[in-house]
Amino acid sequence: MEISDKLLCLFSADVTIEDDRYVVEVPRREIETGSVEPGETYRVALISNDTDSETKSEPSSSKSPSSGGSSTPSEPQPPVEEGEIRYVEVEDIGKQGDGIARVERGYVIIVPDAEIGERVKVEITEVKSNFAVGEIIDEEF
Repeated sequence: MEISDKLLCLFSADVTIEDDRYVVEVPRREIETGSVEPGETYRVALISNDTDSETKSEPSSSKSPSSGGSSTPSEPQPPVEEGEIRYVEVEDIGKQGDGIARVERGYVIIVPDAEIGERVKVEITEVKSNFAVGEIIDEEF
C-alpha cells in the first residue's frame, strides 16, 4: 500500500452510530500533537483492519489501543521505521548543519549533507521517539 507524504496522522478507531450518522472519533493525542485542528476539514481514508498481507500498514496495528500489545496508546509511535525508504523535502538546516525534513505529525527526519529546498530519497538509518536520521540514496526524484 502506498502512503502519501501528506498523511497527517494514522490511528485506529471504531465507526459508531449517532442518530442518523456514522462517527469516527479522532484521538485527543492527534489534536494535542498539532497533527489536526478542531473545526478544520480533512480527507479521511478508511483501511480495512485485516492487515495480514499489508506490510506498510503494520505501524497502524501497533498504535491501536485495542491491539492488546505492549504499545502505549497515549504515546504516538514514530511514523517511520529503520530501513524504510522515504521521499522528503528539506525544509530547514539544523544547528549542526544537517538538513531537516518533516513528515507525518511534524516528525523530524535529519538528512546530513542536504540543503534547504532539496527533494531527496532517503533510507532511514536510525529512529528515535522524536526524530529519525535518513541517509540520501538519490539526490533527485
